[in-house]
Amino acid sequence: MLDAITTWVTSLMETLGAPGVGIAIFLESAFPPIPSELVLPLAGFTASQGSMSLIAAMVWATAGSLLGAYLLYFVGHAVGAEHLRKVADWMWLTEAEDVDKSIAWFDKYGSASVFIGRMVPGIRSLVSIPAGIDRMGLVTFTAWTVLGSAIWNVLLVYLGFTLGENWHRVTEYMEEFSFIVKIILVVAVVALTVWLVRRQSKKKNTPPASQ
Repeated sequence: MLDAITTWVTSLMETLGAPGVGIAIFLESAFPPIPSELVLPLAGFTASQGSMSLIAAMVWATAGSLLGAYLLYFVGHAVGAEHLRKVADWMWLTEAEDVDKSIAWFDKYGSASVFIGRMVPGIRSLVSIPAGIDRMGLVTFTAWTVLGSAIWNVLLVYLGFTLGENWHRVTEYMEEFSFIVKIILVVAVVALTVWLVRRQSKKKNTPPASQ
């Protein structure tokens, strides 16, 4: 299956250039079985061959990520968790547990889970669903999605560009990399939360200036 996806994505990028990257990543974001860990390094390799510019590949990849995320966000917003579980069981290569997993992730990390989740395989696409179910503000959702997607896309496209014909080696390290990223981001979110709480507490305890 992966060979077929690789062949199709390569043909798409060679035919359309950078917009082909956007289409491939839109489909990856909207249909999670298509792995970004394969598409993005391949886009970088294709850029290294002169079929498109590196920057254009990164920009179109992020645009495709956002559009795919919007699709799942509005599906979650309109359909709800119970119906989505049934759909996931019906669809090929997805299960109800995938929906439950994304909801649990969202419940654990809140709105920042959209940012963190965009860099964690298995979560990055599906995390848009609980954001929609929870009626997360669209501006906030967009900001977190663009930021997380841009980091992930730029990194993987650049690695594919740098590795050239060895672009496929990126997939060998994704599980370890994603775990490290998740730990770093969780620590960062906790630290930021603690800082904000302390800052708010200091404001409350500071007496008003005398007139």
